[in-house]
Amino acid sequence: MKKLFGILAVALLLGPSVGLVSVAALMHPAAISCSSGSLLVGDIPDSLTAKTRDGGSIKLNRQQLTHAATIMTVAGRTAGVGREGVIIALMAALTESTLRMLANPSAYPESLGFSNDGVGSDHDSLGLFQMRHASGWGTIAELMDPEYQALAFFGGPSGPNGGSPRGLLDIPGWQFLDPGEAAQAVEVSAYPDRYQNYQPVAEAIVTALTRTQSNGGSAAAAGGPVIPETSRVVFPLPAGTYTSTDSFGPRIDPYTGVQRFHAGSDLAAPMGTPILVIADGVITFAGQRGTYGGLIIVEHTVGGERVASYYAHMYDDGVHVTEGDTVAAGQHIGDVGSAGKSTGAHLHLEIHPGGAKAPAVDAMDWLTEHGAAGLANAEVSTAGCRPERTP
Repeated sequence: MKKLFGILAVALLLGPSVGLVSVAALMHPAAISCSSGSLLVGDIPDSLTAKTRDGGSIKLNRQQLTHAATIMTVAGRTAGVGREGVIIALMAALTESTLRMLANPSAYPESLGFSNDGVGSDHDSLGLFQMRHASGWGTIAELMDPEYQALAFFGGPSGPNGGSPRGLLDIPGWQFLDPGEAAQAVEVSAYPDRYQNYQPVAEAIVTALTRTQSNGGSAAAAGGPVIPETSRVVFPLPAGTYTSTDSFGPRIDPYTGVQRFHAGSDLAAPMGTPILVIADGVITFAGQRGTYGGLIIVEHTVGGERVASYYAHMYDDGVHVTEGDTVAAGQHIGDVGSAGKSTGAHLHLEIHPGGAKAPAVDAMDWLTEHGAAGLANAEVSTAGCRPERTP
């Protein structure tokens, strides 16, 4: 608790923009940043069996999983959703329709004329999320379209309803609500406690549909998991939260007074500032490693090339992913710390085109060349990080 209050005090002293980001991250460490990165939907299995929170079992067929993939694909094109938003949407659709496009002939006989997976009879509700035409969610034709329903559920600036009815992105602070509460905020159900039961199922669906897949490209030749092409590249810290404190290349190590090669770029930021993964990818290492302290390594495919990114100096409780996780560009994967060989809170970032065993390049130059979203110029000051160069 003392550590938490100390971090909050530092954040507040450093100014509103830094404080707000850091405090939000601390109060909800597993939150995902606003991201429109692809969720890497892969092959859709013929079926999936998963357990609900109350211990029940549910088996989903290929058609239901195809609807889940549609929700994930729409989320990947919608800024601000990320993995957490997908989990919430899947919880809602599982609860309302068990991920089926339901017609409702008693209310709208014409709904049977659209592709559907069966018949529902809840008032005048339709489709995956059981949205009501009378409440303004859309026309009958629109509500019988799974992609439209996903767009309407997420809402926000690009949503079809202009915030009325409210989609997920129209709910202030939805990222900090319990997922079941967030689903209820959109669905406004008479039974608000139902959604939480399907959270484990939603998580199992995301895991099943985002497993890495073979594409036979250059990534396969590099060894290790094969990762689909990323949809975007982003800067690893929120704008306004960091200062560049040391650059890539030879420098005098203040610990030894000997010239050494610095393989990364150092970005000073308040303790607890969220670290965002630079591109879609797969976690290949997450834990403590020598002078790096807490280290996360992510493998990506960018422009057809295998690329590894390193994020260093997190404390144990600042690492929010595990090996094998699939992540989307902009996802919150860790918190800035000062573990390992470090002189202060900061992110040490390395970029390795060719994969984790290939030499590093200047991370800031690489991000600039790839048009990283959120990249801002920062003044270079004194060195803040002393990791050993890795082979």
